[in-house]
Amino acid sequence: MKNTPPAYIKTITEFHKFRRLPPPQHPLISVIDYASVNHRAEDNGISWTLDFYSISMKRMASGKKLRYGQQEYDFNEGVLFFLAPHQVFSVSVDTTVSADSSGWILLIHPDFIWNTPLAKSIGQYDYFDYAVSEALFLSEKEEITVNGIVENIKQELDANIDRFSQNIIISHIETLLNYSERFYERQFITRKISNHQVLARLEDLLSTYFDDDNLSIKGLPTVQYIADNLNVSPNYLSRLLKTLTGQSTQQFIHDKLIARAKEQLSTTNLTVNEIAYALGFEHPQSFSKLFKSKTQLSPLEFRQSFN
Repeated sequence: MKNTPPAYIKTITEFHKFRRLPPPQHPLISVIDYASVNHRAEDNGISWTLDFYSISMKRMASGKKLRYGQQEYDFNEGVLFFLAPHQVFSVSVDTTVSADSSGWILLIHPDFIWNTPLAKSIGQYDYFDYAVSEALFLSEKEEITVNGIVENIKQELDANIDRFSQNIIISHIETLLNYSERFYERQFITRKISNHQVLARLEDLLSTYFDDDNLSIKGLPTVQYIADNLNVSPNYLSRLLKTLTGQSTQQFIHDKLIARAKEQLSTTNLTVNEIAYALGFEHPQSFSKLFKSKTQLSPLEFRQSFN
């Protein structure tokens, strides 16, 4: 892929021009038939960053790939994925493959939902920060549901715009986001094998990390570090763990940390300060505070309980 800076698209109208589409019916919201988007070979290597939200349902032919950040994914089946403003993505096309792609792209400028409850709540939908490999794979029934909601939005845009239009469209958008939240929850449950593989890799990663003799230099593992090493986005990892274990990533890390601390307190003669430094804490007081919050005992009280 060419090493070129992202194309910065400020408005939905600019997006339409960039993709050689007719002007949008509304400057702040648009539903695009994916089959009408003409991907040309000269578009390969162009990364984009948008000033607006993008929600896409895509059913793409083999050979057509979407790159989001550093990850690339081949959409051979219908999936739903989400981009928040200012995220970077690009499309690369194998022009030797000639097959139709279908689906839709819903573009929503933040100004369209400005000063509405959705403007505040849209940031709560974590999947806007997921990587493309964490896209939502829809069942046939779920696909029919989301397609119906977007068709309602399209019909509202096709009708004469009046004072009710914005509220009705926003209501449909909220319904789409809430259904997506439900379908993601289903995906976390039904994809048990792949999800438990991530959990097993996380266990191994933390064990290896806490076995390192240089923790006093490295410090405590961060959520970003863990997510990067598992090749998942932080929000996706946190939601996956919430579903599987009932804990956030930070809570999961802390539990593994406390388990290691208990082991050292009960089997070694190291001082509390030495254990704190060895586990990556910069300040022993922070270690003692965390330990007590998790066990209801201070490190010394825990050690004394073994005597």
